[in-house]
Amino acid sequence: MVDQSPHGSPPTTEHSVIANEEVLPSEQSVGILEPIAYFHGAMPTGVTVSHKGRIFVNFPKWGDDVSFTVAEIIAAEGKLVAYPDETINQTDPNDQAASLVSVQSVVVDPADRLWILDTGSPLFQPTKYGGPKLVCVNLETNQVIKKILFPQNVALSTTYLNDMRFDLSRGKEGVAYITDSARNGSNGIIVVDLASGESWRRLNDHPSTKPADIQTFLPIVEGHAFVVKRQQEQEKSGSVMLAADMGADGIAISATGERLYYCALASRKLYSVRTEALIDRSLDDRYVSQTVRDEGDKGGASDGLESDAEDRIYVTNYEHNSILRRNTEGEWETIAHDSRLLWPDTLSLASDGYLYVTANQLHRQARFHNGRDMRRKPYTLFRIKVDANPVLLR
Repeated sequence: MVDQSPHGSPPTTEHSVIANEEVLPSEQSVGILEPIAYFHGAMPTGVTVSHKGRIFVNFPKWGDDVSFTVAEIIAAEGKLVAYPDETINQTDPNDQAASLVSVQSVVVDPADRLWILDTGSPLFQPTKYGGPKLVCVNLETNQVIKKILFPQNVALSTTYLNDMRFDLSRGKEGVAYITDSARNGSNGIIVVDLASGESWRRLNDHPSTKPADIQTFLPIVEGHAFVVKRQQEQEKSGSVMLAADMGADGIAISATGERLYYCALASRKLYSVRTEALIDRSLDDRYVSQTVRDEGDKGGASDGLESDAEDRIYVTNYEHNSILRRNTEGEWETIAHDSRLLWPDTLSLASDGYLYVTANQLHRQARFHNGRDMRRKPYTLFRIKVDANPVLLR
């Protein structure tokens, strides 16, 4: 309470204030985020950086006008270019295997090749054979050199392929690990033998891969509960449901390749599993599940994960506009906290010592706000210096 003099003159005590002259305290930012690119069209999700510094991004088909679902950022010219070319970015509905349908993730592997993860699921529609696939591009020639199609018992009709990590030291040509973050179907980890193209599901609907429910997890984004009203045909107990109701999403691999880290989009928990168990097809799911480890609470819900050569784990935190890092002692520290990090999505640690992150305002999409698009362009690609090296298993 501010004292007032009998004649209405300004207060004179040391605790007095003049509101229009006072600068109020505000939340402090952490770290120095450097904007690298702005996007005035479709919203991006994934980002990756080649060993020579080339930057690639992707744009899933969630309702925006997507001219190309994968692009390279040509920084010198300030533009995006369809990658590897415009033709493969033009979806052929009659031959989904021949083109890119809707890409969720791009990752440069330890051999400096670009891998493209095609969901085959625009607008989260049911998948068809030929849509869900892995496509490998030689960055020296900019040509597709490998294409792996997922059988329908691996990429289910409900599957939403989300993110991936690579270990090229396994087998003849290495393995890939992919999260299935399906909204209305089985969640799990998909393992791919890159030499044979064979793939299989692991931890199928294991509790660690499933989203939390609204009774145990209520995400708060920009000060509001991130929930949506139930549709009449989905009416259950209660009137609202989680907006971010997807399962296994973020993924990262340990520095030795011995453990794979993952998290559901609708959860604050981090889990890991032994990669040997994932790879060995002679082991049953019960044995694989016994190697799962609860890594504890991350302090907030995450979309993207990443790791470094010192075996530290990085997580985005979409509830707090932040990026956190867990050291080898299990302690968490904040790498970045910034009001501009509106839904930090994908993390990519590059060989230049920078951690790249997309901020795409996912939570402001019209489907979460009764049809009203609350996003404000541009979307942004940031980077922050972390002086760490990426995990390169080969």
